[in-house]
Amino acid sequence: MLDAVTKRRIDTARDILVGKVPDPKSQVEQITIALIYKFMNDIDAQSEEWGGERTFFAGEFAKYRWSRLVGPGVGGYDALNLYSESITRMPENPGVPQLFRNIFSNAYLPYRDPETLRAFLKVIDDFTYDDSESLGDAYEYLLSVLGVSADAGQFRTPRHIIDFIVAVVDPKKDEVILDPACGTAGFLISSYNHILMANTDDDGRVTLTPDERGRLVKNFNGYDISPDMVRLSLVNMYLHRFHEPNIHEYDTLTSEERWHEYADVILANPPFMNPKGGIRPHNRFSIKARRSEVLFVDYIAEHLNSNGRAGVIVPEGIIFQSQNAHKQLRKMLVEDYLVAVVSLPAGVFNPYSSVKTSILILDRALAKRTDSIAFFKVENDGLDLGAQRHPIDDNDLPKVQAELREYLARLQADEPETATLFTASGVAETKTIYTTNELAMGMVVEKSRIAEDVDFSLSGERYRESKHVQSNGWPLVALGEPGTFRVESGGTPKSSVKQYWDGEVPWITLVDLPPDDAVTEITSTKRTISEEGLRKSSAKLLPENSVVVSSRATIGRIGISRIPLATNQGFKNVVIEDTSKAMPEYVAHALRPLVPVMDAQASGATYKEIAKSKFSQLRIPLPPLSIQKGIVAEIEAYQKVIDGARAVVENYRPQIVVDPEWPELELGDCCRVKGGKRLPRGSQYEKSVTKHPYIRVSDFRDRSIDVDEVRYISESVHQQISRYTISCSDVYISIAGTIGMMGTIPKSLDGANLTENAAKLVVDPKVIDNRYLSIVGTGDFVQGQIRSLTHAVGVPKLALKRIAMLRVPVPPLKEQRKIIAEIEAEQAAVDVNRELIERFEKKIEAAIARVWEGKLTTDASG
Repeated sequence: MLDAVTKRRIDTARDILVGKVPDPKSQVEQITIALIYKFMNDIDAQSEEWGGERTFFAGEFAKYRWSRLVGPGVGGYDALNLYSESITRMPENPGVPQLFRNIFSNAYLPYRDPETLRAFLKVIDDFTYDDSESLGDAYEYLLSVLGVSADAGQFRTPRHIIDFIVAVVDPKKDEVILDPACGTAGFLISSYNHILMANTDDDGRVTLTPDERGRLVKNFNGYDISPDMVRLSLVNMYLHRFHEPNIHEYDTLTSEERWHEYADVILANPPFMNPKGGIRPHNRFSIKARRSEVLFVDYIAEHLNSNGRAGVIVPEGIIFQSQNAHKQLRKMLVEDYLVAVVSLPAGVFNPYSSVKTSILILDRALAKRTDSIAFFKVENDGLDLGAQRHPIDDNDLPKVQAELREYLARLQADEPETATLFTASGVAETKTIYTTNELAMGMVVEKSRIAEDVDFSLSGERYRESKHVQSNGWPLVALGEPGTFRVESGGTPKSSVKQYWDGEVPWITLVDLPPDDAVTEITSTKRTISEEGLRKSSAKLLPENSVVVSSRATIGRIGISRIPLATNQGFKNVVIEDTSKAMPEYVAHALRPLVPVMDAQASGATYKEIAKSKFSQLRIPLPPLSIQKGIVAEIEAYQKVIDGARAVVENYRPQIVVDPEWPELELGDCCRVKGGKRLPRGSQYEKSVTKHPYIRVSDFRDRSIDVDEVRYISESVHQQISRYTISCSDVYISIAGTIGMMGTIPKSLDGANLTENAAKLVVDPKVIDNRYLSIVGTGDFVQGQIRSLTHAVGVPKLALKRIAMLRVPVPPLKEQRKIIAEIEAEQAAVDVNRELIERFEKKIEAAIARVWEGKLTTDASG
């Protein structure tokens, strides 16, 4: 995942160019050329550092070295002329691979402003590349923020989703692998790494013979319609030792030249966007369609060899849309290709797209040997679903991956097992099939059950409906029950009529309901409409204490209106007509278990949406008002605890009150500063945690290490860099990338190898405690010095000798340990609050669950 610092640098580079280069594609080209230029220079510098020679900028081209452009004393016009000349002459450079020369062909500088160039090159100069995939990640983010991806519908596939699919499909060393919409070649590179890892011995040595390696790299093929993507794929593949990568600029859907090329493994995240009027495909497709997602899935299925396998990401339209082409495609998949469906949470592709997606696992051989399809649902993928996708603890992917791989392995081995299936009659029955026992993370559904629906729906939730809960003896009342409830939809006034907007009527959109499980009380809205806009649209004024439910695209966010308001058409709203029978707080909480049912019953061409008629038929248990009040009071008491605990967790920052009487020491007077070491060229990370840990800057967290993300190296690699280890009594500090992160490592990682982008501070325990240093070092006083001492010419780094110059307040050891004890007590209290949040969220779930009784019934959905 691209780090926040690199994102900011790309944003800055873009901002510099916007005024001079208004065309987004030209902006992409300029930043791409500069990134590759800088990357080649970094590779040269690294080679020289290791005792080798420069390759890219040697001989007559040595004058174009990056340092000549950004070095001290270089005049603005001199740099401008040199840079312009260098990118023009780069295609002639014999030291540059042909595909790099192609990148620079026809390149030019579209402005003649030395100050703009100076500012632009300074930003590019700040880029560092920890590994060969960094360039591709940076470029993919660049495409997303400039909107260039809209031309062909590409957007970046998260690396952990790619790796999940590759691990499930499990490509082998002798198989032909294809991505017909390869983007920046993420699937191909992940497959290559997967195969290398599968052919590595316990000492970390790849066991492939030279002939096998040669055949392997020829087995990878990629197509893409975008010249920009093809260029990036070529570079990315080259950096992964594919010196003649098979990446082709090719329109998979309208061209026929490669129709007869088949593959053993196909992996893809095809573009979902369709041009106006749809795709105009040739006539070789089995499914007659004009939508790209249908045609791509058809193409992938038809281009598998007889034992071929595929993993493809699809938008929800493939899963449930009712157009003939979609239904025909699903029927074909169910009958001949499909073995599993993995539903991903909406937001996986944020910030590029909020589209809801699933993964289809195809296997031509296995599909013919089983009468069932497995359905899995990923609730969390290890990251939150906001725009920035911050890491969280919950991650279903490893469990789903393990269970799905075991399921496929049993099918492959012809091992019959008993399992609980949802059959054509709609009830759970135990049958003998080729599968594991009942799946913990999913379920197995007979193909006959799927075929019973003429739509051949691939929504797993549809087949879970028979497991929904029934009330605990209380009457089940429909949301559209006359006299008790009334369901109202929303609407949007015409955006072109100014007098319809910015009036006195509060108007809800999805932004007014945050993306979490809590019920939101709405006292104001981001937008308003006028009385005239209300009258001349399908929007309706809801009374206060109505329950609003998002019902389109993002289904199931729930709120209570504390003011009269209207909503847009993405909501279904419950007006309580008889307040002696129901209270809004209870109705809102009782609706939460029905969200999966809403999602399963939703359909639509562009966005999934539950129809008003189906929403009105949903039923909730309705106990007496006194019991409702008790349930709500219990939930609200729990929520108050959660809110208070969350405020503590989110606002806590350790603080040290510095006594002006404390002496200030330079770190060089109380620590020895030692650098880390880059992995030897060609080294691979290991799967097994029994090997030696290798700590990278990306593993650093707030004064600690993310143990789960640490990678491992073999004994032989460790021996080459064994002098560059870190002890749990040391303090680490990042010196490149996100500079200035400090902390200590846990005892479990004592003796780990340390990246060259970090240093260790070997403290003098008679002067300073390592825990105290890790705390005071992250404060404003030390961090301000770090910013001022960071070397900004060339690769931005905090030099080791400058670390030794950092000043820190150093009280007596007794005082240091007193401070440590106080802060550790504070942090323990914060951890207690984290645990409180988790515990009381479960209490809320239990309180809601008590309203329902876990019997197998369809009563709740009418």
